[in-house]
Order: sequence, then C-alpha cells, then structure tokens
Amino acid sequence: MKNPVSAVAILLAGGALQLAGCASNNIQAQWSDPEFAGHSLHGEKVLVVCDARETAIQRVCQDRMTARLAASGVVPVTSPDTDKLAADAAQANAAVMATARSSGAKAVWRSTVAPDATVGTPGPTVGIGVGGFGGGYGAGGVGAGVGVGVPVGPDRVETAYGANLVLTDIETGRVMWTSKVTTAASRDVNAQMDKLAQTGVEAAQKAGML
Repeated sequence: MKNPVSAVAILLAGGALQLAGCASNNIQAQWSDPEFAGHSLHGEKVLVVCDARETAIQRVCQDRMTARLAASGVVPVTSPDTDKLAADAAQANAAVMATARSSGAKAVWRSTVAPDATVGTPGPTVGIGVGGFGGGYGAGGVGAGVGVGVPVGPDRVETAYGANLVLTDIETGRVMWTSKVTTAASRDVNAQMDKLAQTGVEAAQKAGML
C-alpha cells in the first residue's frame, strides 16, 4: 500500500507545477481572423466593455483596459450604461453594438473576467481552472473547474484571475481577434486587472490589431 502522505505530496507538487506554468505564460490561447490582417485600429475609436460578477472588479477592469488601450494609440470609448452592457444576454449584445455605432467606434473590446485558479497558503490547497468564460458576438464559450484541497494549518487564500478578450468589428459583426490571458495568484486584484489589460493589449498589438 502506498504512503498516503507521499501520494498527497506528489499530487500537490503536480498542481504547483501547473500553476507555475500558467504564471510563466500569461497568454493561454489566441486567435485572429486573417481577413483583418493589416487592419490596425490605431487612432480609431474602440468601445470598451468589461464583464465580471463583482461590480468593483468590473469597474477596475474597465479603468485598466481603457488606460492600456489609450496608451496603445486607439481612442477608447466607454458608456455611462456600462452595467447594462456588461451582460451575456443577446439583447445586451445588441445594445453593445448599437452603442458602439452611435459613438462612432470601429470595434468593441470586450473583456470577460473571472477567477481562473485559487491557492491557499501556507496550507497546500490548490484549485485549478476555476471559472468559465463567455462573450463575443455570434460566439460563446463554456468553462469547467477541477479542484484539489488539502488544507494544512491556517489558510490564506489567493485568487488568480483570467480574462477572455474579444475584439469585434462593428461593420461586419465578426470577431477580429480573441485571446485568453491569466495572472499569477495574488490578493492584489487591482494589480491583476492591470496585468490582464497589459498582457491583452500587448498581444493584440503584436497581432497587428491595435
């Protein structure tokens, strides 16, 4: 019979390695439509929308995405009805497109933010793939979570956030570019939102979209 303590140690070590791998590679997936190659939005208006369950995280995400996009050379546009636009319903998606058109935006930059992993310290509690993503126009996504928990001693839980980023062309309604980005686990959610924005915007720039 195997030593149960050793088995737990191996399991936790594997989880730690997975989390380390995620932390070292913030871009988990990326895709762009070749039809939009060379069509940079530099200097153009882009409507910025953030989706998150918590209002505070939604607003911080909106601020950080707006700031990073402005620094990239596009003209970010926000709506006073951002809470109504940040929803999964088809009616809300139609409202986003209508708002973008009325503001003269050429595209929509939509960020769906959710917890991606949780870590408890000093007890070796590990959660991987917590949360799911959806969004975009004419496209969607689902997510599932798998967790392992072996609390030892007092827990300090930290969360790693991820964002599904979708850049949509207003004229055609087609997805131009999309990416999933993540951050390392931390209690500083503001810093994580800024990291997600930085990583996403830089990836879009390298793809020639901004």
